[in-house]
Amino acid sequence: MTALFALATCLMWGLSDFGGGLLTRRFPALTVVVISQSITVAVLGAVVLATGAFGEAGPRLWYAIGAGLVGPTAMLAFYRALALGPMGVVSSLGALGVVVPVSVALLLGEPPGILQFAGIAVAIAGVGLAGGPELCGAPVQRQTVLFTLFAAFGFGAVMALISEASTTVTGLFLALFVQRVTNIVVGGVALWLSARRGHPALPAEGGGPRMLVAALPALAFVGLSDVAANGTYALAAQHGPATIAAVLASLYPVVTALAARGLLKERLRAVQAAGAGLALVGTLLLATG
Repeated sequence: MTALFALATCLMWGLSDFGGGLLTRRFPALTVVVISQSITVAVLGAVVLATGAFGEAGPRLWYAIGAGLVGPTAMLAFYRALALGPMGVVSSLGALGVVVPVSVALLLGEPPGILQFAGIAVAIAGVGLAGGPELCGAPVQRQTVLFTLFAAFGFGAVMALISEASTTVTGLFLALFVQRVTNIVVGGVALWLSARRGHPALPAEGGGPRMLVAALPALAFVGLSDVAANGTYALAAQHGPATIAAVLASLYPVVTALAARGLLKERLRAVQAAGAGLALVGTLLLATG
């Protein structure tokens, strides 16, 4: 079950990042974060009410609030990096955040077996190779790399926090709801401050409000995929070693790179294909170990 939930997380995060990267080429990153998370809160609020999840409120929700404080900043930095640089590079470097939950799990006494150690090493090497060509060829802006690394460790912190935010499924619904409400508060304040400094929340050209309405389905997909991935990751970490869950979930750059290849015709070079292959080998080792 750990592998199944973690691979579902990988798929949804990969597609969410791809969609978010496309949207930030049309709208300010803060707008994408706030609108997509607002849609998510509406859906999660209905789920929480329908399941009576408010009865699960307790001290663990502080972990969800912590994740909600860190998440928007990391997401904003990541979307900004996706808008500036090649998706294959940005998404691959973004996966370095797996260091955070893996380190936490190891400190809490969840050492994997020998085969799983090998799987972790192979998978991380694959993730690194999946974005390597541009780092050796056409230069990636230093700003893009810095944004991506900041986002990566923010995402890693969110993974570690959200896995501690609940122990039941209904509690998970409430934790995700609290996390996303916090996301909106933080992102909304940042969007307001940005607008006061003269940065418009919508593009000035092309009919901003009409563009936003047309993009609502895509924004909903990005937000709901991201929150669903957070949920499946928490379930993966609860059903088995968090080290395994974190590494398998961190394979999402392969999904983003393949989506960019299929829809944007970004070239998947030989070293990227080798990286994707290594990531799959690492997945098999983790699943069988």
